[in-house]
Amino acid sequence: MTTAWGGVQSEERAAGDSLQYLLASGFGVLAGWIDIKFSDLLFTALIVLLSCMLLGFVRPKNAWRWVVLVGIFVPLTDWFAFAVLSQKPERAQIYEAFLAFLPGIVGAYSGSFGRGVVKNLYGSS
Repeated sequence: MTTAWGGVQSEERAAGDSLQYLLASGFGVLAGWIDIKFSDLLFTALIVLLSCMLLGFVRPKNAWRWVVLVGIFVPLTDWFAFAVLSQKPERAQIYEAFLAFLPGIVGAYSGSFGRGVVKNLYGSS
């Protein structure tokens, strides 16, 4: 498969990322459900931080994609609860759902950094 910048990406690697994308979506829905169920921003932020850190460690290249995939599901799940489950969130809960991106950034890039450290220390890829 040819990438947009002219490089060649193997089919094996492209097929291997689908599991991580599915895992990121699952972590995002879990974080959104925790935000709805417990209405605790710190616990939601911890789930987003840990999941992005794990995904950033597993696939360190382009770590920003894990922030987007995990973080977007928190406000989407809040919207789903409002539209379908007829749960009425407060205005602060709507705005704080978008704050899940901040610990996601820290988690994804620290996981990517940790992968680089492990690679340099042990020489594994």
